[in-house]
Amino acid sequence: MRPRKARLLWLFLLPALFCVLWPVWFTLTAALRSSDELVFLFGPALGLGLAGSQNSTWTLLPCWPTLQPVLRLLLDSPEFFVMFGNSLVQTVPQVLGALLVATPAAWALARYSFSGRGLVWGLYLLLMILPFQVSMVPTFLVLRHLGLLDTHWAVILPGMFASFPVFFLHRGFRRIPAACLEAAHLDGANEWICFTRIGLPLVSRTIFAVMTLQFWECWNSMEQPLAFLRKESLWPLSLYLPQVTAENFALCCAASLVILLPPLLVFWLGSGALLSDMERGVLK
Repeated sequence: MRPRKARLLWLFLLPALFCVLWPVWFTLTAALRSSDELVFLFGPALGLGLAGSQNSTWTLLPCWPTLQPVLRLLLDSPEFFVMFGNSLVQTVPQVLGALLVATPAAWALARYSFSGRGLVWGLYLLLMILPFQVSMVPTFLVLRHLGLLDTHWAVILPGMFASFPVFFLHRGFRRIPAACLEAAHLDGANEWICFTRIGLPLVSRTIFAVMTLQFWECWNSMEQPLAFLRKESLWPLSLYLPQVTAENFALCCAASLVILLPPLLVFWLGSGALLSDMERGVLK
């Protein structure tokens, strides 16, 4: 019975695995194809095919592998590196700032009882489920009043006060046994020591998981830069691909591969903490 269940499970997982890996394989192989080969294969879909050609085709491996698109991106596209730098300038402060704000907020909501705690927690949950389009206009008005539009702070500052890290860390702090903190208080530890010496070390894996998820969110964000940054010189890397035209399809494929590398690296570094918290039921 068990082998039969295992085979049925594999029959279900294999198509799902293919759907997950196919875009990655598509991006990797497309980045290793020449412009002529991409136009030949995808020309009809992009309006660049030969006369009379109606159907686009695809091959599993490149017919003529080349690094020309990647080298062109890295050596002859200065705007790509400007946007790459903008992404780092906007993403790293958002992640660190979100942790700086969310960690004490989650600790207070998880460990302290005070008047209005339920209301504050409800507001955090409401802000977490609201789409960006709902808060876009109020955020725009606040940023304009502060004079922060068309600056990196227009993207960084709202991201520092994201509600999802508070929700995630709140669940982690709630798992700390009350007896552990009571014993620390009996030994003379104050609230700051309990927070820094007990709370933070016990949820360190949760913090790494939050950093991983928050990095993905900030690195791939498109609506915030489009709404708050009118200067293209301040745009992040997530807005680079929409500017690439069909004639530069090979460059677009190479850029997709390079843009994918930082999130993959962050996932590789934080996957252990993320999967650990998922197994412990933080995301339930």
